Amino acid sequence: MQLSFLGAAGTVTGSKYLVTSDRGRVLVDCGLFQGYKTLRLRNWAPPPFNATTLDAAILTHAHLDHSGYLPLLVRNGFKGPVFCTDATADLCKILLPDSGRLQEEDAERANRRGYTKHKPALPLYGERDAVRALERLVAKPYDEEFEIAPKLNARFSPAGHILGSACIQLSNGKTRIVFSGDLGRPNDPIMRPPSPIEFADYLVLESTYGDRRHEPSEPHLAFGEVISRTVKRGGVVVVPTFAVGRAQSLLYCIRRLKQEGRIANDLPVFLNSPMARDVTEIYHKHRAEHRLTREQCESMCNVARIVNSVDESKALNESGGPMIILAGSGMATGGRVVHHLKAFAPDPKNTIAFAGFQAGGTRGAQMLAGAETVRIHGADVPVRAEVVALGNLSAHADYAEILDWLGHFRTAPKKTFITHGEPSASDALRARISQSMGWTCQVPEHLDQIDLGN
Repeated sequence: MQLSFLGAAGTVTGSKYLVTSDRGRVLVDCGLFQGYKTLRLRNWAPPPFNATTLDAAILTHAHLDHSGYLPLLVRNGFKGPVFCTDATADLCKILLPDSGRLQEEDAERANRRGYTKHKPALPLYGERDAVRALERLVAKPYDEEFEIAPKLNARFSPAGHILGSACIQLSNGKTRIVFSGDLGRPNDPIMRPPSPIEFADYLVLESTYGDRRHEPSEPHLAFGEVISRTVKRGGVVVVPTFAVGRAQSLLYCIRRLKQEGRIANDLPVFLNSPMARDVTEIYHKHRAEHRLTREQCESMCNVARIVNSVDESKALNESGGPMIILAGSGMATGGRVVHHLKAFAPDPKNTIAFAGFQAGGTRGAQMLAGAETVRIHGADVPVRAEVVALGNLSAHADYAEILDWLGHFRTAPKKTFITHGEPSASDALRARISQSMGWTCQVPEHLDQIDLGN
């Protein structure tokens, strides 16, 4: 067997791994690169594999840095199944067409307003490409082994990151490879903890927060302090938000803050995401994967008014505060939130709050690093608003939580590959695992190929 690192090596996005055996070729994850331009250009380049020769693909979860390249994979000739959990399939049916639609809208806007160097600007893929890709999805339950390619079996285990997220075990009967995917947190207020895994010959492990610990405080309290001081200034809190996972966690926090009287019950909250209502239904459908009751789900989702139309979204930019706006995308790389940043970032009474990891090169990372301006739609927008990070709302395990999860392994893998992290985070986690557990670890580079033997 051979393992090739085609994404998420040296970076936190673009997750793709190719497993090759004498019987088959399987792509594990199929994500988009985000952040720095040098990474984003990889999305446009010919892939380092022949899509027509793949037997299958398999997804750890639905976030676009793990699934967003699927429309291109299918357009490039892939005709095999894409295995995933049931909830991942449901979420991809929302996220992928939305991704294609947003890219088409961005290209159309760039051409209409003339701020593109490309003549004409084109989307990476469109909504029709995404819909075609959905036809390849094949849902499988957790904890049941199935054949993914000749003499190669797979199994999903709950990863606790978002609905449908999974660790993947691949085995040819002699060698077992485990891919952690994105690991959730053991005490997340919404998601159930990741399931323990006891054995792997080789482990591919994420390291998004491999160099840091999350704050021990209740996550909603820090968010409440940000909201309170912004409200006192008469300002607007804008939160760039992933529509799946992060949006629900934020809504849950806001509901708690209102119930506990920490913020005013009549403080307006807007969820600027047309797909939000569909995501809520998926939470009801997959109740076994999270801790919330039906009543808590309803309460969480009713705390905000869902903004459906573009006109409603534009109207928010002309409204005065105080109010809270949650809008995609989570790293401010696109979507409706960039329009809100144009409107509210220049005013010091407002706050831009980032509630999760910001990959290098994204607007979110630039703003958290203290950028005085950010480039939006061909113009430099001043950043005078307060900019804060709400790190304790992350859906990723920190290094201590990762080490606790690794403690369930009965024996050390032959080798652990540290991926899906910025270089400093990956190397820090490598050192911690090597020193505290005595495991053999490696931080692979982009396009590395590793021979795993039989």
